[in-house]
Amino acid sequence: MSKKWVRVFLVTMLALSVLIVGCGKTTSDSNEIKIGANVELTGNVANYGQQALSGFQLAIKEANAAGGVNGKQITLVVADNKSEASEAANATTKLITQDKVVALFGPVTSSNFIAAYQVAQDNKIPAVTPSATNAKVTVDDSGKVKPYSFRACFTDSFQGTVMATFAADSLKTKTAAIFVDNSSDYSKSLAEVFEKVFTQNGGQVIAREAYLQKDSDFRAALTKLKAVNPDTIFIPGYYEEVGKIVKQARELGIAVPLLGTDGWTDGKLVEIAGADALNNSYYSNHFSVQDKDASAVNFVKAYQAEYGKEPNVFAALGYDSGLMIIDALKRAETAEPQKIRDALEQTQNFQASTGVLSLDANHNPIKTAFILQRQNGEESFKEKINP
Repeated sequence: MSKKWVRVFLVTMLALSVLIVGCGKTTSDSNEIKIGANVELTGNVANYGQQALSGFQLAIKEANAAGGVNGKQITLVVADNKSEASEAANATTKLITQDKVVALFGPVTSSNFIAAYQVAQDNKIPAVTPSATNAKVTVDDSGKVKPYSFRACFTDSFQGTVMATFAADSLKTKTAAIFVDNSSDYSKSLAEVFEKVFTQNGGQVIAREAYLQKDSDFRAALTKLKAVNPDTIFIPGYYEEVGKIVKQARELGIAVPLLGTDGWTDGKLVEIAGADALNNSYYSNHFSVQDKDASAVNFVKAYQAEYGKEPNVFAALGYDSGLMIIDALKRAETAEPQKIRDALEQTQNFQASTGVLSLDANHNPIKTAFILQRQNGEESFKEKINP
């Protein structure tokens, strides 16, 4: 080979090496920060996912409008998990391996998040759920903390305790029945905690019935519950089934207070159950638009300006999840996933729209719970319960 062709060969190889290095740059070296959103946009709990994503998008939009984070703009990549656990795992794989995101938002429900988390951990990508409340979201069966899992909401243990305490202390109930969704980790966990705490407070759980997601006729089980005449019925579940349960319970003449949790929080609940049926019902929540805290007021105003309507709790928790990731990015001063994870773990006294939160050793926020009620279809604030 002549010297001329040697020079041409070397120049070509050099150019190719530069091209290869350029194509192989990580997201942290570019002018953007890619964050993935793995959310329930279709399927059984689509309203939750859509609302949570709207809040998260608002937080990202505000950060980008303020100049971005560490001099870079945030690019949001969205994947629909179709409200199914297997799809949630597939969506996580796509976001990490194909889209090269450095952090994840969602899924919003416990079963979907738990199914998706292993992929995130295997790839060492931090994930923040706005609303998955099951204990197994952040801690495994052996009690070990899941290192890349974080949440913006309080746990089933806390809200189960809150509702059992509310039933005993505020409503003065002595007996309770539980109607649980046996296909949901969320529902089963809440039922277990409620029964334990309600019993410890001197109450008695006198009946327990079960249903499955996508069931539509609950009359047989409700008739059994009515027969034992409980002072209250605890129904931890999601709005689609809960709405039908409440409607059918009232049609059967069950007039006692009906108790629930944050899964009740969606306007569609009123459409399904009917406004009158929801009278004398109460549920725990992470947020209230009637909260007069400055951060809550500012968030509600910003959300209304962006979307033309009031936010619900999933929008607020989605927004707070965005704030948590943005804050971690700023403190990490890099878009390296491990550094983001470390910064998230150190979140303390952070002002979010739902109040001041600090993450405990299990990556769970310590924060206030709200008790809300429905009267003539309208949601209103009942009381606050501190951790």
